[in-house]
Amino acid sequence: MEDRYSVQATTNPLMHLAPFFQGLPETVVEQALTHLVSRTHPANQVILLENDWGGSVYFIVEGWVKIRTYNLEGKEVTLNILGKGELFGEMAALDEVPRSTDVITLTSTVIGSMPAQDFLKLLQTEPMAGVRLAQLMARRLRQVNRRLRLRESDSQSRVADTLLFLAEGQGKKGEGGTKIPNLPHRELSSLSGLARETVTRVLTRLEKKGLIKREQDVICIPDLSALERMIV
Repeated sequence: MEDRYSVQATTNPLMHLAPFFQGLPETVVEQALTHLVSRTHPANQVILLENDWGGSVYFIVEGWVKIRTYNLEGKEVTLNILGKGELFGEMAALDEVPRSTDVITLTSTVIGSMPAQDFLKLLQTEPMAGVRLAQLMARRLRQVNRRLRLRESDSQSRVADTLLFLAEGQGKKGEGGTKIPNLPHRELSSLSGLARETVTRVLTRLEKKGLIKREQDVICIPDLSALERMIV
């Protein structure tokens, strides 16, 4: 784990373009990021552990992380995949209780940590920051509710919804469609609640139908609406 960016380097347009900072005054953002420290983490490194006490809020500068917990049977459950511009750790900062999930890097990842007191000060002094946080939490709650409703659906619907879930959070529109990270099938399995072999079969079926195109690092969804119509 290495420090790669000075404080000045972390207050850059990338952080200003993060959804949380959109619409906030430039001077307010710069002040909030005064004590931000960025570090590079290798893949598969634990950033946060469930039940740890939270002293920071984290922003992803580059790379991907997964939010993980375990069910009553001890099986790993992936709750979310976050990428560039996303934040995590805000709940522990808000209510001053231990972390409720683990956070693990999926790739080499650059993460900026903001002291919790700076984050809370920003919320207290800038009303729009509170609005942005409320919008973020509302979006995540909608995503969870939708995935819970689909738990009794067929495997094709659940995999299609998982891909759309990733497209909503981390999709990049470009020529040919919307691109999302080509995650290991075990991660898609954990997100969808299906066996890994089932996920592999469904992805192959969707690719044959032209609903997705798999490349080494990304999955391209040519038509989001067509994929959504596969959900029953």
